[in-house]
Amino acid sequence: MATEMMKCLVYDKSSMPWDQSRGFIRQEMPQPVLDEKANPADADHVLVKVIYAGFCGSDRGIWNRVAFKGMIFDSLKREKQTTRIIGHEMVGEVVAVGSNVTARFGYRPKEIVSTESHIICGSCYQCRIGQTHICSQDVIIGIGRHGCFAEYIKLPANVLWPTDPRKIKMKVAALQEPFGNAVHACTTADLRGKTVAVFGCGTIGLFVIMVARALGATKVIGIEPNPANVEMARQLGADEVIPLSISPNGSHSWSADKKLVQQIRDTFGGIGADVTMEMAGFNSSVNNAIQSTRRGGEVILFGLKQGNFHIQAFDRLIVNGITLHSVIGRRIFETWYIARNLLEDRTNGIQDRIANVILGGAEEAVVHIDEFTPASFEEKLAAWPKPLIQF
Repeated sequence: MATEMMKCLVYDKSSMPWDQSRGFIRQEMPQPVLDEKANPADADHVLVKVIYAGFCGSDRGIWNRVAFKGMIFDSLKREKQTTRIIGHEMVGEVVAVGSNVTARFGYRPKEIVSTESHIICGSCYQCRIGQTHICSQDVIIGIGRHGCFAEYIKLPANVLWPTDPRKIKMKVAALQEPFGNAVHACTTADLRGKTVAVFGCGTIGLFVIMVARALGATKVIGIEPNPANVEMARQLGADEVIPLSISPNGSHSWSADKKLVQQIRDTFGGIGADVTMEMAGFNSSVNNAIQSTRRGGEVILFGLKQGNFHIQAFDRLIVNGITLHSVIGRRIFETWYIARNLLEDRTNGIQDRIANVILGGAEEAVVHIDEFTPASFEEKLAAWPKPLIQF
């Protein structure tokens, strides 16, 4: 039988030298299939037709060649391939299931699903004690294996997430994975009755503003350099958004901005925020967050950059009794249940704000795979925090 082909967006290291290229190319590749005779593990896998895929900050890092080179190259070497299909945020329709799937996991063709992006091993120490979100052998979709910027994707059934399109709009449903990042960050500390400062109002930071409010925060402010994101943060419910200059602070570009810190502390009655959410990942932003936190407060570290960081006035971090939390991914599947409840509850306005503000009415930020070109997609990346690709 002839192999069926599909459209997808890829990074090809054979034709796109990492340090001399950017972006992805549209290409046709063989559709994945379920073949239990050739691969018995397919009995527990599902074939999904992708409907919408979200373009993540991680995907921007790959697009700009500033992140995940090692993970992509190592996985391609193991597979003896040169091309990686990118993407890990999606919603789609089940079109085929392995022989064990319906009995074990309940999935059938025509069901709508999203997916956890971390494929977990289930047998390492972390998995066995319930810390599956930090599985020591996890593989990330679209980085360590083929992703969802494609018409079809094959996934293990145990990472799929059932989605009711009658309760969550399809375009919003494609963003459940990144929305879950914000939920995980916001549930790491008890936000009920607390004041919150969000450092970095990119997509996850914008989600955090809405989630923090829904989980009981009394006052939420944002700190953000991008004027478009400043306006979005205000529309999404931030009590105040402080524009931030990103000019380096001389030779100490890692240090906190004293004027900014004082402004934030004054906003919270002179004592600082109960909880600060560091979503940007820059060294100066980390120190701004720590310095803006009240004595006995908590700092949630989610922003991710490689390399060494300087912690300013480390002794005060200890003397002030500040707690630092590192957050990665989503708790599987605890976070997903909370995220679903927040999205399906239309009284909090979160789902409608995602559609109307972050997705620009759920149309402006969408690019169909047939209309994709690197140049035109660059414009979408500049205009919207979360572009969607339609298949």
